[in-house]
Amino acid sequence: MNIESVTDRATLLFRQHGTLRTSEAMALGIHPRTLYALHHEGILERLGRGLYRLSDLPPLSDPDLVTVARKVSRGVICLISALAYYELTTQVPHVVDVALRKGDKRPCLDRPPLRVFWFSGPAWSEGIQIQRVDETDVRIYSAEKSVADSFKFRNRIGLDVALEALRAYCRSPGFDVNKLLHYTRICRVEKVIRPYLEALL
Repeated sequence: MNIESVTDRATLLFRQHGTLRTSEAMALGIHPRTLYALHHEGILERLGRGLYRLSDLPPLSDPDLVTVARKVSRGVICLISALAYYELTTQVPHVVDVALRKGDKRPCLDRPPLRVFWFSGPAWSEGIQIQRVDETDVRIYSAEKSVADSFKFRNRIGLDVALEALRAYCRSPGFDVNKLLHYTRICRVEKVIRPYLEALL
């Protein structure tokens, strides 16, 4: 197979699959040398270490979430990153907040910068949703779980951030007090949040 047909085949596979890790590209028959050559020629863009997509595709709406979803497959987008996704905060995330199960190995990612939170039991497993972002499945906690988490971690992210998220959630079309209280119990912050919630209702 000549160089041109190798390049064309690799480009076609990227067009079919979107974003690929080096290991996924190799499994499809694309040699690492071909990846590096396509990146050098500007045909592929590098989203992170070992993560590529075609550079002529429309810009990603959220490249950081896509990169984390592909590279930290066991992680769940949480806290300020999740609140920003649901438009429940005015905070601009400078890092991606990701939840991992206690005992999991901390991911080694060159970019985007991560802020890792460790969860266990139902606080880890409950409320995980799959959202489709830029043709990529992203694991992210629900809006209600994210608000409850913001109170659980209020000492790390700030009580003002948690209160802003609660106010925004109470005004949102999807507001469901029973769902919210369910997650506050799981996160053991029902007593903390209830006075603020009652003042808003």
